This record gives sequence, structure tokens and C-alpha cells, in this order.
Amino acid sequence: MTGAADSEGLVSPFAEADERLIESTLRPKRLADLIGQTRVREQLALVLEGARRRGRTPDHVLLSGPPGLGKTTIAMIIAAELAAPMRITSGPAIERAGDLAAVLSTLTEGEVIFIDEIHRLARPAEEMLYLAMEDFRVDVVVGKGPGATTIPLEIAPFTLVGATTRAGLLPAPLRDRFGFTAHLDFYEPDELEVIIARSAGLLGVRIADDGGREIAARSRGTPRIANRLLRRVRDFAEVRADGFVTLGLARSALELYEVDEQGLDRLDRAVLGALIGRFGGGPVGLSTLAVAVGEEAETVEVVAEPFLVRAGLIARTPRGRVATAAAWEHLGLEPPAQPGLAMPGTLFG
Repeated sequence: MTGAADSEGLVSPFAEADERLIESTLRPKRLADLIGQTRVREQLALVLEGARRRGRTPDHVLLSGPPGLGKTTIAMIIAAELAAPMRITSGPAIERAGDLAAVLSTLTEGEVIFIDEIHRLARPAEEMLYLAMEDFRVDVVVGKGPGATTIPLEIAPFTLVGATTRAGLLPAPLRDRFGFTAHLDFYEPDELEVIIARSAGLLGVRIADDGGREIAARSRGTPRIANRLLRRVRDFAEVRADGFVTLGLARSALELYEVDEQGLDRLDRAVLGALIGRFGGGPVGLSTLAVAVGEEAETVEVVAEPFLVRAGLIARTPRGRVATAAAWEHLGLEPPAQPGLAMPGTLFG
């Protein structure tokens, strides 16, 4: 948990505000400043420049990918590149069609509206969005029952930027209305090194090249995690050393914060430990695995699983999740001759 805690272990709202302010200062403001995502950056630049030359609002944009890869940042960059105002909301916050109508009816021409976790929109709001995206119009229903009347309401042309971590949950009619879709990939370590160096400069952190390289290697290919680890290493360097982040200091700090050489944290190791220690390496269902580690199934699936799969430590099968030989070796164990044949409960206390 980020932020400073009070005597009861609660996070101060001022500390949370400071963290959000720091996070916002680290975000690139223009496409030219965006590091990584080269193909997406090039494609998006063409979309925006083409719209500018035609004097039209750009097509609606859908961004998908795991958390922390920059979907919100890119939405803000789109608004900045267009010199347009931006409104931010989220799918869960729009509970009724009326909530969406209230937002859309107050948009100014060319405004960018960003809907995070758009796959969680309520169905009535989602159906209203279809018409708004295509015809810049919403139908407002006045009254109830047989006497209800539908009033068409024209809205100003706008650009919708939708973000989702679960692209497969988007209904096809909504997905097809986006003129440009992009999937954000995990970052390479050398790209994260550049991000860490830039962030260190903005935060006033003195850091050696090998110190930044160590943080990048443990950042799970995710800029948000890289920036968070940099801030924690900065704390360690300022409190327990002279403030200069060297390789040895970065390793000591990350060990204290339970981030290992491959970037696995407490949740990742808990998932692997349960999968191997309690279920003999699997296969095991997602919900059962989540209960075993005391987390929600969505947390395991969205936060831990993408990186564990990408790192080759677990595999998804029709019967459930299975630990690979690399997972056994990562925990210092001998993998069984055939996956799933180890006796559950015999490996960890």
C-alpha cells in the first residue's frame, strides 16, 4: 500500500494525493515523449494527424492490455495532442443510462472522454453509447410505462477513448464501433531503463546505470511498477544510505520489499506456492487457486497471472492452471516427472 500510514495503520488522504501527484508528473505529455509501444505510437500519430488535417474529430480509440502499461497516459496524450479538454470516468461509475446521458450532453465539440474499464459498463448505458458513438445522438426516455416518450438529443462530436484489461468481455457491437484499436504489450527491460532514468531525473534521484538496470529487470515489464519500485528504492537510499542508488543498494531495497530477481512479489509467490504446494502443480481452477491464496479470482487473473504466464511459470489448460518446470525450479524444487503427480500438501508445511 502506498502513502504514509497513521497510528492506526490507515493511509493518509494527503499521502495518497501526493502519490497521485507524483504519478501524474511522471507521465509523458506528448506522443514524442512516450517510451516504448513503438507500433501503437506510430499508428496513433497517423490517426491524430489525419483528423487534424481534415478538421474532424478523430475516430474513437480502444486501448487494451494489462494494468500499468499506459492506457490512461495515452488517453491524456490524445487530448493534449488535439489541444482538447478531457473528461475522465469509468465503466463501474456509470450505473444507468441517465448517468451516461448527463455526461455526453455536456460535452463540448472535440472533447475527449476517457472511460476506463469500459467492459464494465451497465448494459443500458452500453446500448446508449452505440448511438452516441455513431450518430452523436442520444435518445432520452421521459416517463414510464405506456406513456413514456423518447426524445432525441443531439450531442457535440467527441472522441471516446475506452480502456480495458479484459478485451474479451467487450461485446462485439461496442468493439466494432471503435475506429482504432490498440493492444499494449509489456515493455522490454531496456525500455524500462529509459523510463526509470527519466523518472529519476524528474524526482531528483541520483541513480547509477546498473542500479536502474536492476530495477528495470524486476519491474515485470510494466512502467507503473518500475516507477513505484524506483520510489521505494529512493526511500531506502535516502534513509539507509547517502541517497545514491547503486546496484547493491537497489538489490538490498528490492529484497526488503520482497521483489525477487524475476520481479515476482508476494502475490506471485503465493500463487506458485499454492499451485505447487497444495495442488501438486495442478491443474487447478482459477477460483480454487484464488481461495487458496486469499484473493479475489479477478485479482489473480488480472494482476498476477499475465506476468506468470509470460514468464513461463504457469500455463493455462482446459482443465485449469498448471505450474511449469520453471516454476518448480524458481521455488528451488525438483519438478515431477509428469506435471500434477506430486502429492499435494507435502511440499510446504
